[in-house]
Amino acid sequence: MEIVWTNIIFSIAAFAILYFLLSKYAFSKLFAVMEKRRELVMQQMDEAAKTREQAVAYVEEQKQALNNARQEAQVIIQQSQITSSQQVDRILEQAKADATRVKDEAVRDIENEKKKAVEELRSEIGTASVRIASKLLQKEVHMSGEQEQLVDQYLKEVGGRS
Repeated sequence: MEIVWTNIIFSIAAFAILYFLLSKYAFSKLFAVMEKRRELVMQQMDEAAKTREQAVAYVEEQKQALNNARQEAQVIIQQSQITSSQQVDRILEQAKADATRVKDEAVRDIENEKKKAVEELRSEIGTASVRIASKLLQKEVHMSGEQEQLVDQYLKEVGGRS
């Protein structure tokens, strides 16, 4: 195989002319387009970094908001527990007061009924004692005001002693 020097020289010359023409007309435009593309890519990378930083900041804000909401929920729960315990205490106090009132009323009613029963019993005892006395004496006892007063006085004396 033989080296043809003339072909090599023509090829180098053609390449040099082509390189000169490309550098004069095409490379500057091609490099400008590539530079614009590089700037666009860099700008997009900067925007992506900013967006990522904003996303991280937003996530942190959301975490903080969630923590605040949890704390507020805890405060609300504690307040509701305090309020409910206060209501329970109030209801218990009211129930105790009502029970005491009902008990006092019942005691008063019992005392009134006892007094009524004692008075009825005295009246019946007075009537029964008059009947017994009349049967014992075999005479008719007239129910006059004096005799009835004597019986009531006797019953009061007997009732006062017991």
